[in-house]
Amino acid sequence: MLPTLHSILALPIVHDAGPTLLGGPASLDTAVRWVHVSELLDITDLLSGGELVLTTGLELEKEPARAASYIRSLEKAGAAGLIVELAGPRERSLAALRSAAGHSPLPVITLKHRVRFVEITETVHRRIVAEQLEQVERARDVHEAFTLLSLESADTQQVVEQAAAMIGAPVVLEDLQHLVIAYAANPLATTELLSDWERRSRTTPSPARTARTGPEGWLQVPVGVRTQLWGRLVAPSAAGDDDFTATVLERAAQTLAINRLAERDHSELAHQAQAGLLNILRNPRGLSEADALARAGSLGLKRAPFYLPAVFRTIQPLGSGRGTTADAGNPLARQQEERELLDLLARTLKSISGSALTASIQSGSVGMVLALPAKQLQDATLQRLADTLAAHAGGGTPRWRIGVGRVRATLLEAAAGIEEASHVAETAATLRGPGRPYYYATDVRLRGLLALLRNDPRVQQFAESELAGILDAEAQGQGGLLDLLGHYLESGGNKAALARRGYLSRPTLYARLAKLEELLAVDLDDAESRTSLHVALLLHRLRGGSA
Repeated sequence: MLPTLHSILALPIVHDAGPTLLGGPASLDTAVRWVHVSELLDITDLLSGGELVLTTGLELEKEPARAASYIRSLEKAGAAGLIVELAGPRERSLAALRSAAGHSPLPVITLKHRVRFVEITETVHRRIVAEQLEQVERARDVHEAFTLLSLESADTQQVVEQAAAMIGAPVVLEDLQHLVIAYAANPLATTELLSDWERRSRTTPSPARTARTGPEGWLQVPVGVRTQLWGRLVAPSAAGDDDFTATVLERAAQTLAINRLAERDHSELAHQAQAGLLNILRNPRGLSEADALARAGSLGLKRAPFYLPAVFRTIQPLGSGRGTTADAGNPLARQQEERELLDLLARTLKSISGSALTASIQSGSVGMVLALPAKQLQDATLQRLADTLAAHAGGGTPRWRIGVGRVRATLLEAAAGIEEASHVAETAATLRGPGRPYYYATDVRLRGLLALLRNDPRVQQFAESELAGILDAEAQGQGGLLDLLGHYLESGGNKAALARRGYLSRPTLYARLAKLEELLAVDLDDAESRTSLHVALLLHRLRGGSA
Protein backbone atom coordinates (compact mmCIF):
# COMPACT_ATOMS: atom_id res chain seq x y z
CA MET A 1 0.00 0.00 0.00
CA LEU A 2 1.11 3.59 -0.58
CA PRO A 3 2.66 5.37 2.43
CA THR A 4 0.38 7.56 4.52
CA LEU A 5 1.12 10.68 6.54
CA HIS A 6 0.99 8.50 9.63
CA SER A 7 3.75 6.25 8.30
CA ILE A 8 5.82 9.23 7.07
CA LEU A 9 5.67 10.90 10.48
CA ALA A 10 6.99 7.65 11.96
CA LEU A 11 10.11 7.76 9.77
CA PRO A 12 13.22 8.34 11.93
CA ILE A 13 14.33 11.34 9.89
CA VAL A 14 10.95 13.05 10.38
CA HIS A 15 10.47 11.90 13.96
CA ASP A 16 13.88 13.28 14.98
CA ALA A 17 12.98 16.67 13.54
CA GLY A 18 10.27 17.18 16.20
CA PRO A 19 7.02 17.15 14.21
CA THR A 20 3.94 18.92 15.59
CA LEU A 21 0.49 18.41 14.11
CA LEU A 22 -1.36 21.72 13.87
CA GLY A 23 -4.53 20.50 12.13
CA GLY A 24 -6.22 17.82 10.03
CA PRO A 25 -5.71 14.81 12.33
CA ALA A 26 -8.61 12.95 10.69
CA SER A 27 -6.75 12.89 7.36
CA LEU A 28 -3.48 11.35 8.53
CA ASP A 29 -4.39 8.04 6.86
CA THR A 30 -4.51 9.69 3.44
CA ALA A 31 -2.24 7.91 0.96
CA VAL A 32 0.73 9.95 -0.31
CA ARG A 33 1.25 9.58 -4.04
CA TRP A 34 4.37 11.76 -4.28
CA VAL A 35 6.49 14.31 -2.36
CA HIS A 36 6.84 17.85 -3.75
CA VAL A 37 9.31 20.43 -2.44
CA SER A 38 8.48 24.09 -3.10
CA GLU A 39 8.91 27.53 -1.53
CA LEU A 40 6.18 29.13 -3.63
CA LEU A 41 2.97 30.19 -1.94
CA ASP A 42 0.89 29.39 -5.03
CA ILE A 43 1.64 25.97 -6.51
CA THR A 44 -1.88 24.95 -7.45
CA ASP A 45 -0.91 24.49 -11.09
CA LEU A 46 2.01 22.24 -10.12
CA LEU A 47 -0.03 19.66 -8.19
CA SER A 48 -2.29 16.88 -9.48
CA GLY A 49 -3.49 15.47 -6.17
CA GLY A 50 -2.11 13.20 -3.46
CA GLU A 51 1.19 15.05 -2.99
CA LEU A 52 2.87 15.79 0.33
CA VAL A 53 4.29 19.34 0.13
CA LEU A 54 7.56 20.15 1.91
CA THR A 55 8.63 23.76 2.48
CA THR A 56 10.95 25.78 4.72
CA GLY A 57 8.23 28.45 5.02
CA LEU A 58 10.65 31.32 4.37
CA GLU A 59 8.24 32.98 1.95
CA LEU A 60 5.44 32.51 4.45
CA GLU A 61 7.59 34.22 7.09
CA LYS A 62 7.59 37.33 4.90
CA GLU A 63 3.78 37.30 4.51
CA PRO A 64 2.18 35.38 7.44
CA ALA A 65 -1.25 36.69 6.47
CA ARG A 66 -1.19 34.49 3.39
CA ALA A 67 -1.10 31.28 5.48
CA ALA A 68 -4.87 30.73 5.25
CA SER A 69 -5.05 31.22 1.47
CA TYR A 70 -1.95 29.09 1.02
CA ILE A 71 -3.48 26.15 2.91
CA ARG A 72 -6.79 26.55 1.09
CA SER A 73 -5.00 26.43 -2.27
CA LEU A 74 -3.27 23.19 -1.27
CA GLU A 75 -6.54 21.73 -0.10
CA LYS A 76 -8.21 22.73 -3.38
CA ALA A 77 -5.40 21.12 -5.39
CA GLY A 78 -5.92 17.81 -3.55
CA ALA A 79 -2.64 17.79 -1.64
CA ALA A 80 -2.24 15.02 0.92
CA GLY A 81 -0.59 17.28 3.51
CA LEU A 82 1.87 20.06 4.29
CA ILE A 83 5.12 19.87 6.26
CA VAL A 84 6.77 23.19 7.19
CA GLU A 85 10.27 23.41 8.62
CA LEU A 86 10.19 26.14 11.29
CA ALA A 87 13.67 25.91 12.74
CA GLY A 88 14.60 28.84 14.96
CA PRO A 89 12.42 31.71 16.19
CA ARG A 90 9.55 31.72 13.70
CA GLU A 91 6.68 32.69 15.95
CA ARG A 92 4.77 34.73 13.35
CA SER A 93 4.72 31.88 10.87
CA LEU A 94 3.79 29.35 13.57
CA ALA A 95 0.90 31.46 14.84
CA ALA A 96 -0.43 32.06 11.33
CA LEU A 97 -0.18 28.39 10.42
CA ARG A 98 -1.84 27.28 13.66
CA SER A 99 -4.74 29.65 13.09
CA ALA A 100 -5.22 28.64 9.46
CA ALA A 101 -4.78 24.87 10.08
CA GLY A 102 -7.50 24.89 12.72
CA HIS A 103 -10.10 25.62 10.06
CA SER A 104 -8.90 23.14 7.42
CA PRO A 105 -9.08 19.33 7.06
CA LEU A 106 -5.62 19.37 5.42
CA PRO A 107 -2.97 17.89 7.76
CA VAL A 108 -0.43 20.62 8.59
CA ILE A 109 2.77 19.58 10.35
CA THR A 110 5.64 21.75 11.55
CA LEU A 111 9.22 20.61 12.21
CA LYS A 112 11.21 22.46 14.87
CA HIS A 113 14.58 21.11 13.75
CA ARG A 114 16.29 21.36 10.41
CA VAL A 115 16.02 18.33 8.17
CA ARG A 116 17.37 17.36 4.78
CA PHE A 117 14.32 17.29 2.55
CA VAL A 118 16.17 15.12 0.05
CA GLU A 119 16.36 12.31 2.60
CA ILE A 120 12.59 12.50 3.15
CA THR A 121 11.86 12.52 -0.57
CA GLU A 122 14.25 9.63 -1.29
CA THR A 123 12.81 7.47 1.49
CA VAL A 124 9.17 8.14 0.62
CA HIS A 125 9.71 7.88 -3.14
CA ARG A 126 11.51 4.60 -2.69
CA ARG A 127 8.46 3.23 -0.88
CA ILE A 128 6.09 4.63 -3.49
CA VAL A 129 8.05 3.15 -6.37
CA ALA A 130 8.30 -0.18 -4.56
CA GLU A 131 4.53 -0.13 -4.05
CA GLN A 132 3.95 0.74 -7.69
CA LEU A 133 6.28 -2.06 -8.78
CA GLU A 134 4.46 -4.49 -6.49
CA GLN A 135 1.13 -3.39 -7.97
CA VAL A 136 2.48 -3.97 -11.48
CA GLU A 137 3.72 -7.41 -10.50
CA ARG A 138 0.42 -8.29 -8.82
CA ALA A 139 -1.51 -7.07 -11.85
CA ARG A 140 0.74 -9.19 -14.08
CA ASP A 141 0.14 -12.24 -11.87
CA VAL A 142 -3.62 -11.66 -12.05
CA HIS A 143 -3.48 -11.24 -15.81
CA GLU A 144 -1.41 -14.38 -16.31
CA ALA A 145 -3.59 -16.50 -13.99
CA PHE A 146 -6.87 -15.60 -15.65
CA THR A 147 -5.44 -15.70 -19.15
CA LEU A 148 -4.39 -19.29 -18.48
CA LEU A 149 -7.89 -20.10 -17.21
CA SER A 150 -9.32 -18.62 -20.42
CA LEU A 151 -6.97 -20.65 -22.62
CA GLU A 152 -7.84 -23.81 -20.70
CA SER A 153 -11.59 -23.08 -20.91
CA ALA A 154 -11.75 -23.46 -17.15
CA ASP A 155 -15.18 -24.04 -15.68
CA THR A 156 -17.00 -21.43 -13.65
CA GLN A 157 -16.08 -22.88 -10.26
CA GLN A 158 -12.36 -22.79 -11.06
CA VAL A 159 -12.51 -19.12 -12.02
CA VAL A 160 -14.39 -18.19 -8.84
CA GLU A 161 -12.01 -20.20 -6.66
CA GLN A 162 -9.02 -18.51 -8.30
CA ALA A 163 -10.47 -15.07 -7.59
CA ALA A 164 -11.17 -15.96 -3.96
CA ALA A 165 -7.68 -17.36 -3.46
CA MET A 166 -6.09 -14.19 -4.83
CA ILE A 167 -8.01 -11.77 -2.63
CA GLY A 168 -8.12 -14.06 0.41
CA ALA A 169 -11.86 -13.59 0.87
CA PRO A 170 -15.12 -15.27 -0.26
CA VAL A 171 -16.36 -14.68 -3.80
CA VAL A 172 -19.84 -15.45 -5.15
CA LEU A 173 -21.06 -15.56 -8.75
CA GLU A 174 -24.83 -15.11 -9.09
CA ASP A 175 -27.20 -14.80 -12.03
CA LEU A 176 -29.75 -12.07 -12.73
CA GLN A 177 -32.33 -13.91 -10.62
CA HIS A 178 -30.00 -13.66 -7.61
CA LEU A 179 -29.34 -17.40 -7.59
CA VAL A 180 -25.80 -18.56 -6.81
CA ILE A 181 -24.07 -20.21 -9.76
CA ALA A 182 -20.69 -20.75 -8.07
CA TYR A 183 -18.94 -19.65 -4.90
CA ALA A 184 -15.81 -20.04 -2.80
CA ALA A 185 -16.59 -19.56 0.90
CA ASN A 186 -13.18 -19.83 2.58
CA PRO A 187 -12.52 -18.58 5.25
CA LEU A 188 -16.26 -18.30 6.05
CA ALA A 189 -18.56 -21.25 6.60
CA THR A 190 -20.91 -21.99 3.74
CA THR A 191 -23.95 -21.41 5.96
CA GLU A 192 -22.64 -17.99 6.99
CA LEU A 193 -21.83 -16.92 3.44
CA LEU A 194 -25.01 -18.14 1.71
CA SER A 195 -27.57 -17.75 4.49
CA ASP A 196 -30.69 -15.96 3.18
CA TRP A 197 -28.71 -15.12 0.04
CA GLU A 198 -31.53 -14.20 -2.32
CA ARG A 199 -33.05 -11.62 0.06
CA ARG A 200 -29.66 -10.08 0.87
CA SER A 201 -28.76 -9.94 -2.80
CA ARG A 202 -32.02 -8.28 -3.80
CA THR A 203 -31.41 -5.50 -1.29
CA THR A 204 -28.00 -4.82 -2.85
CA PRO A 205 -28.27 -2.67 -6.00
CA SER A 206 -26.39 -3.83 -9.10
CA PRO A 207 -24.31 -0.92 -10.46
CA ALA A 208 -23.23 -0.72 -14.07
CA ARG A 209 -19.56 -0.80 -13.04
CA THR A 210 -17.37 -1.95 -10.17
CA ALA A 211 -18.60 -0.47 -6.87
CA ARG A 212 -19.48 -1.11 -3.25
CA THR A 213 -23.22 -0.97 -2.66
CA GLY A 214 -25.98 -2.22 -0.42
CA PRO A 215 -26.44 -2.44 3.35
CA GLU A 216 -23.53 -4.88 3.70
CA GLY A 217 -21.20 -2.93 1.41
CA TRP A 218 -20.65 -5.68 -1.15
CA LEU A 219 -17.89 -5.03 -3.66
CA GLN A 220 -19.26 -6.25 -6.98
CA VAL A 221 -18.49 -6.42 -10.67
CA PRO A 222 -21.06 -7.01 -13.46
CA VAL A 223 -20.45 -10.09 -15.61
CA GLY A 224 -21.24 -10.16 -19.31
CA VAL A 225 -20.60 -8.17 -22.46
CA ARG A 226 -21.76 -4.55 -22.60
CA THR A 227 -25.54 -4.55 -22.45
CA GLN A 228 -25.77 -8.35 -22.38
CA LEU A 229 -25.04 -8.82 -18.69
CA TRP A 230 -25.99 -12.17 -17.17
CA GLY A 231 -24.68 -12.02 -13.60
CA ARG A 232 -22.35 -10.39 -11.12
CA LEU A 233 -19.29 -11.33 -9.10
CA VAL A 234 -19.49 -10.34 -5.46
CA ALA A 235 -16.98 -10.08 -2.64
CA PRO A 236 -19.44 -9.91 0.29
CA SER A 237 -16.82 -9.29 2.98
CA ALA A 238 -13.96 -6.82 3.12
CA ALA A 239 -10.77 -8.10 1.50
CA GLY A 240 -8.39 -5.35 2.67
CA ASP A 241 -7.30 -3.71 -0.58
CA ASP A 242 -10.31 -2.58 -2.59
CA ASP A 243 -8.26 -1.63 -5.63
CA PHE A 244 -6.62 -5.03 -5.89
CA THR A 245 -9.88 -6.84 -5.11
CA ALA A 246 -11.62 -4.87 -7.86
CA THR A 247 -8.82 -5.74 -10.30
CA VAL A 248 -9.15 -9.46 -9.52
CA LEU A 249 -12.95 -9.45 -9.76
CA GLU A 250 -12.89 -7.52 -13.04
CA ARG A 251 -10.38 -9.91 -14.57
CA ALA A 252 -12.36 -12.90 -13.32
CA ALA A 253 -15.53 -11.41 -14.80
CA GLN A 254 -13.80 -11.00 -18.16
CA THR A 255 -12.69 -14.64 -18.06
CA LEU A 256 -16.20 -15.83 -17.25
CA ALA A 257 -17.65 -13.75 -20.08
CA ILE A 258 -15.08 -15.04 -22.57
CA ASN A 259 -15.62 -18.66 -21.53
CA ARG A 260 -19.35 -18.28 -21.79
CA LEU A 261 -19.12 -16.79 -25.25
CA ALA A 262 -16.85 -19.65 -26.28
CA GLU A 263 -18.85 -22.62 -25.09
CA ARG A 264 -21.72 -21.97 -22.72
CA ASP A 265 -24.96 -20.12 -22.35
CA HIS A 266 -26.50 -18.93 -19.11
CA SER A 267 -28.96 -21.78 -18.67
CA GLU A 268 -26.16 -24.30 -19.03
CA LEU A 269 -24.24 -22.55 -16.25
CA ALA A 270 -27.24 -22.78 -13.94
CA HIS A 271 -27.81 -26.43 -14.90
CA GLN A 272 -24.13 -27.16 -14.36
CA ALA A 273 -24.25 -25.61 -10.89
CA GLN A 274 -27.31 -27.68 -9.95
CA ALA A 275 -25.74 -30.84 -11.40
CA GLY A 276 -22.61 -30.32 -9.33
CA LEU A 277 -24.59 -29.76 -6.14
CA LEU A 278 -26.94 -32.71 -6.76
CA ASN A 279 -23.94 -34.98 -7.26
CA ILE A 280 -22.46 -33.76 -3.96
CA LEU A 281 -25.76 -34.24 -2.13
CA ARG A 282 -25.99 -37.83 -3.38
CA ASN A 283 -22.47 -38.49 -2.03
CA PRO A 284 -22.25 -35.95 0.84
CA ARG A 285 -19.05 -37.19 2.53
CA GLY A 286 -19.57 -35.30 5.76
CA LEU A 287 -21.75 -32.51 4.37
CA SER A 288 -24.22 -31.41 7.05
CA GLU A 289 -27.92 -30.84 6.44
CA ALA A 290 -27.46 -27.14 7.28
CA ASP A 291 -24.71 -26.78 4.66
CA ALA A 292 -26.79 -28.72 2.14
CA LEU A 293 -29.82 -26.47 2.70
CA ALA A 294 -27.70 -23.31 2.47
CA ARG A 295 -26.11 -24.39 -0.80
CA ALA A 296 -29.40 -25.59 -2.27
CA GLY A 297 -31.13 -22.40 -1.14
CA SER A 298 -28.57 -20.32 -2.98
CA LEU A 299 -29.61 -22.18 -6.16
CA GLY A 300 -33.30 -21.47 -5.62
CA LEU A 301 -34.49 -24.52 -3.66
CA LYS A 302 -36.88 -23.27 -0.99
CA ARG A 303 -36.77 -24.77 2.47
CA ALA A 304 -39.70 -27.13 3.02
CA PRO A 305 -40.86 -29.76 5.51
CA PHE A 306 -40.70 -32.45 2.81
CA TYR A 307 -38.48 -33.27 -0.17
CA LEU A 308 -39.33 -35.71 -2.96
CA PRO A 309 -36.78 -37.44 -5.24
CA ALA A 310 -37.80 -38.12 -8.83
CA VAL A 311 -36.03 -39.16 -12.04
CA PHE A 312 -37.10 -38.58 -15.65
CA ARG A 313 -35.93 -41.35 -18.00
CA THR A 314 -36.23 -41.45 -21.77
CA ILE A 315 -38.39 -44.29 -23.07
CA GLN A 316 -36.08 -46.91 -24.54
CA PRO A 317 -36.92 -48.86 -27.67
CA LEU A 318 -37.20 -52.61 -27.18
CA GLY A 319 -33.77 -54.17 -27.22
CA SER A 320 -31.95 -51.11 -25.90
CA GLY A 321 -30.46 -51.94 -22.57
CA ARG A 322 -28.42 -49.43 -20.61
CA GLY A 323 -25.14 -48.67 -22.27
CA THR A 324 -26.08 -50.15 -25.61
CA THR A 325 -25.60 -48.43 -28.93
CA ALA A 326 -29.30 -47.92 -29.30
CA ASP A 327 -29.44 -46.19 -25.95
CA ALA A 328 -26.50 -43.97 -26.80
CA GLY A 329 -28.02 -43.03 -30.17
CA ASN A 330 -26.87 -39.59 -31.17
CA PRO A 331 -25.07 -38.13 -28.10
CA LEU A 332 -25.54 -34.55 -29.24
CA ALA A 333 -29.25 -35.08 -29.85
CA ARG A 334 -29.57 -36.73 -26.42
CA GLN A 335 -27.85 -33.78 -24.72
CA GLN A 336 -30.09 -31.33 -26.53
CA GLU A 337 -33.15 -33.33 -25.48
CA GLU A 338 -32.01 -33.25 -21.86
CA ARG A 339 -31.42 -29.48 -21.98
CA GLU A 340 -34.90 -28.97 -23.41
CA LEU A 341 -36.37 -31.07 -20.59
CA LEU A 342 -34.45 -29.10 -17.95
CA ASP A 343 -35.74 -25.80 -19.35
CA LEU A 344 -39.28 -27.21 -19.62
CA LEU A 345 -39.26 -28.40 -16.00
CA ALA A 346 -37.85 -25.06 -14.80
CA ARG A 347 -40.66 -23.16 -16.54
CA THR A 348 -43.31 -25.52 -15.17
CA LEU A 349 -42.07 -25.21 -11.59
CA LYS A 350 -41.91 -21.45 -11.90
CA SER A 351 -45.52 -21.34 -13.11
CA ILE A 352 -46.71 -23.15 -9.96
CA SER A 353 -44.31 -21.34 -7.59
CA GLY A 354 -42.49 -24.59 -6.95
CA SER A 355 -38.78 -25.13 -6.47
CA ALA A 356 -36.43 -28.03 -7.12
CA LEU A 357 -32.87 -29.03 -7.85
CA THR A 358 -32.86 -30.53 -11.33
CA ALA A 359 -29.93 -31.88 -13.32
CA SER A 360 -28.78 -34.61 -15.70
CA ILE A 361 -27.48 -37.53 -13.65
CA GLN A 362 -26.52 -39.80 -16.55
CA SER A 363 -27.19 -40.08 -20.25
CA GLY A 364 -30.94 -40.22 -20.74
CA SER A 365 -31.79 -39.55 -17.09
CA VAL A 366 -32.64 -36.27 -15.35
CA GLY A 367 -32.81 -36.24 -11.55
CA MET A 368 -34.88 -33.92 -9.38
CA VAL A 369 -35.29 -33.15 -5.68
CA LEU A 370 -38.60 -31.35 -5.30
CA ALA A 371 -39.43 -29.16 -2.27
CA LEU A 372 -42.96 -29.86 -0.97
CA PRO A 373 -44.69 -27.45 1.44
CA ALA A 374 -47.12 -30.28 2.30
CA LYS A 375 -47.40 -34.00 1.55
CA GLN A 376 -50.84 -33.41 0.07
CA LEU A 377 -49.23 -31.50 -2.81
CA GLN A 378 -47.11 -34.48 -3.89
CA ASP A 379 -49.48 -36.07 -6.42
CA ALA A 380 -50.78 -32.73 -7.70
CA THR A 381 -47.27 -31.49 -8.43
CA LEU A 382 -46.22 -34.73 -10.09
CA GLN A 383 -49.38 -34.71 -12.19
CA ARG A 384 -48.62 -31.16 -13.31
CA LEU A 385 -45.14 -32.22 -14.41
CA ALA A 386 -46.55 -35.26 -16.21
CA ASP A 387 -49.18 -33.10 -17.93
CA THR A 388 -46.42 -30.77 -19.10
CA LEU A 389 -44.52 -33.68 -20.65
CA ALA A 390 -47.68 -34.90 -22.33
CA ALA A 391 -48.48 -31.44 -23.72
CA HIS A 392 -44.91 -31.08 -24.95
CA ALA A 393 -45.30 -34.38 -26.84
CA GLY A 394 -48.07 -32.76 -28.89
CA GLY A 395 -50.59 -35.56 -28.49
CA GLY A 396 -48.06 -38.33 -28.98
CA THR A 397 -46.51 -40.56 -26.31
CA PRO A 398 -44.26 -38.55 -23.98
CA ARG A 399 -40.56 -39.26 -24.46
CA TRP A 400 -39.96 -39.41 -20.70
CA ARG A 401 -41.17 -41.67 -17.91
CA ILE A 402 -41.18 -40.41 -14.33
CA GLY A 403 -39.89 -42.57 -11.47
CA VAL A 404 -40.61 -41.34 -7.94
CA GLY A 405 -38.89 -42.20 -4.68
CA ARG A 406 -40.23 -41.89 -1.16
CA VAL A 407 -40.91 -38.46 0.31
CA ARG A 408 -38.32 -37.49 2.92
CA ALA A 409 -38.05 -34.96 5.74
CA THR A 410 -34.47 -33.91 4.94
CA LEU A 411 -32.73 -32.81 1.77
CA LEU A 412 -29.86 -35.27 2.13
CA GLU A 413 -32.24 -38.22 2.56
CA ALA A 414 -34.18 -37.14 -0.51
CA ALA A 415 -30.97 -36.83 -2.54
CA ALA A 416 -30.02 -40.35 -1.50
CA GLY A 417 -33.47 -41.45 -2.72
CA ILE A 418 -32.50 -40.50 -6.28
CA GLU A 419 -31.12 -44.04 -6.66
CA GLU A 420 -34.50 -45.59 -5.88
CA ALA A 421 -36.28 -43.16 -8.20
CA SER A 422 -33.75 -43.89 -10.94
CA HIS A 423 -34.38 -47.61 -10.64
CA VAL A 424 -38.13 -47.04 -10.88
CA ALA A 425 -37.77 -44.69 -13.86
CA GLU A 426 -35.45 -47.04 -15.72
CA THR A 427 -37.90 -49.88 -15.27
CA ALA A 428 -40.89 -47.73 -16.25
CA ALA A 429 -39.06 -46.72 -19.42
CA THR A 430 -39.09 -50.36 -20.56
CA LEU A 431 -42.85 -50.71 -20.22
CA ARG A 432 -44.92 -50.63 -23.37
CA GLY A 433 -48.08 -48.65 -23.92
CA PRO A 434 -49.10 -45.23 -22.57
CA GLY A 435 -48.61 -46.31 -18.96
CA ARG A 436 -49.10 -44.18 -15.85
CA PRO A 437 -48.35 -40.46 -15.47
CA TYR A 438 -45.61 -41.39 -12.97
CA TYR A 439 -44.41 -44.54 -11.21
CA TYR A 440 -43.56 -45.51 -7.65
CA ALA A 441 -41.57 -48.56 -6.59
CA THR A 442 -44.83 -50.36 -5.86
CA ASP A 443 -45.79 -49.93 -9.52
CA VAL A 444 -42.78 -51.80 -10.93
CA ARG A 445 -42.05 -54.41 -8.24
CA LEU A 446 -40.76 -57.67 -9.80
CA ARG A 447 -40.32 -56.04 -13.18
CA GLY A 448 -38.09 -53.47 -11.52
CA LEU A 449 -35.83 -56.12 -10.02
CA LEU A 450 -35.63 -57.95 -13.32
CA ALA A 451 -34.80 -54.72 -15.13
CA LEU A 452 -31.70 -54.41 -12.96
CA LEU A 453 -30.68 -58.04 -13.53
CA ARG A 454 -31.57 -58.46 -17.18
CA ASN A 455 -28.02 -58.01 -18.48
CA ASP A 456 -26.55 -60.63 -16.13
CA PRO A 457 -25.47 -63.65 -18.28
CA ARG A 458 -26.79 -66.09 -15.68
CA VAL A 459 -30.21 -64.44 -15.74
CA GLN A 460 -30.19 -64.45 -19.53
CA GLN A 461 -29.30 -68.14 -19.53
CA PHE A 462 -32.21 -68.83 -17.15
CA ALA A 463 -34.70 -67.08 -19.45
CA GLU A 464 -33.35 -68.83 -22.55
CA SER A 465 -33.46 -72.23 -20.83
CA GLU A 466 -37.04 -71.78 -19.57
CA LEU A 467 -38.39 -70.60 -22.94
CA ALA A 468 -36.12 -72.58 -25.26
CA GLY A 469 -38.85 -74.84 -26.69
CA ILE A 470 -41.16 -71.97 -27.60
CA LEU A 471 -38.38 -69.75 -28.91
CA ASP A 472 -37.14 -72.52 -31.21
CA ALA A 473 -40.66 -73.17 -32.46
CA GLU A 474 -41.29 -69.49 -33.18
CA ALA A 475 -37.96 -69.28 -34.97
CA GLN A 476 -39.25 -72.06 -37.27
CA GLY A 477 -42.39 -70.09 -38.09
CA GLN A 478 -44.86 -71.25 -35.43
CA GLY A 479 -46.03 -67.79 -34.34
CA GLY A 480 -48.29 -66.78 -31.45
CA LEU A 481 -46.85 -69.19 -28.87
CA LEU A 482 -45.20 -66.53 -26.69
CA ASP A 483 -48.35 -64.42 -26.80
CA LEU A 484 -50.46 -67.38 -25.75
CA LEU A 485 -48.11 -68.19 -22.89
CA GLY A 486 -48.18 -64.56 -21.77
CA HIS A 487 -51.98 -64.40 -21.79
CA TYR A 488 -52.20 -67.70 -19.90
CA LEU A 489 -49.78 -66.57 -17.19
CA GLU A 490 -51.42 -63.14 -16.88
CA SER A 491 -54.78 -64.84 -16.33
CA GLY A 492 -53.28 -66.74 -13.40
CA GLY A 493 -53.71 -70.11 -15.10
CA ASN A 494 -57.49 -69.68 -15.36
CA LYS A 495 -58.30 -71.51 -18.60
CA ALA A 496 -61.96 -70.51 -18.64
CA ALA A 497 -61.11 -66.82 -18.34
CA LEU A 498 -58.44 -67.19 -21.02
CA ALA A 499 -60.93 -68.85 -23.37
CA ARG A 500 -63.38 -65.99 -22.96
CA ARG A 501 -60.62 -63.43 -23.45
CA GLY A 502 -59.30 -65.10 -26.59
CA TYR A 503 -62.73 -66.02 -28.01
CA LEU A 504 -61.57 -69.63 -28.25
CA SER A 505 -63.44 -72.77 -27.61
CA ARG A 506 -62.19 -74.76 -24.68
CA PRO A 507 -61.09 -77.77 -26.75
CA THR A 508 -59.06 -75.49 -29.05
CA LEU A 509 -57.48 -73.71 -26.04
CA TYR A 510 -56.69 -76.95 -24.25
CA ALA A 511 -55.02 -78.30 -27.39
CA ARG A 512 -52.84 -75.23 -27.70
CA LEU A 513 -51.89 -75.31 -24.03
CA ALA A 514 -50.99 -78.97 -24.40
CA LYS A 515 -48.75 -77.98 -27.27
CA LEU A 516 -47.07 -75.40 -24.96
CA GLU A 517 -46.51 -78.02 -22.27
CA GLU A 518 -44.98 -80.33 -24.83
CA LEU A 519 -42.59 -77.66 -26.14
CA LEU A 520 -41.66 -76.43 -22.66
CA ALA A 521 -41.57 -79.91 -21.07
CA VAL A 522 -43.39 -78.62 -17.96
CA ASP A 523 -46.78 -78.98 -16.30
CA LEU A 524 -48.58 -75.64 -16.67
CA ASP A 525 -50.88 -76.51 -13.78
CA ASP A 526 -47.84 -76.45 -11.45
CA ALA A 527 -47.65 -73.08 -9.63
CA GLU A 528 -43.84 -73.07 -9.45
CA SER A 529 -43.59 -73.81 -13.17
CA ARG A 530 -45.91 -70.91 -13.96
CA THR A 531 -43.85 -68.61 -11.70
CA SER A 532 -40.58 -69.58 -13.41
CA LEU A 533 -42.09 -69.14 -16.83
CA HIS A 534 -43.57 -65.77 -15.89
CA VAL A 535 -40.18 -64.52 -14.67
CA ALA A 536 -38.49 -65.84 -17.80
CA LEU A 537 -41.09 -64.20 -20.04
CA LEU A 538 -40.71 -60.84 -18.26
CA LEU A 539 -36.94 -61.06 -18.72
CA HIS A 540 -37.39 -61.93 -22.38
CA ARG A 541 -39.61 -58.91 -22.91
CA LEU A 542 -37.21 -56.62 -21.01
CA ARG A 543 -34.42 -57.89 -23.21
CA GLY A 544 -36.41 -56.87 -26.27
CA GLY A 545 -38.32 -60.00 -27.18
CA SER A 546 -41.20 -59.76 -29.59
CA ALA A 547 -43.87 -60.72 -27.09
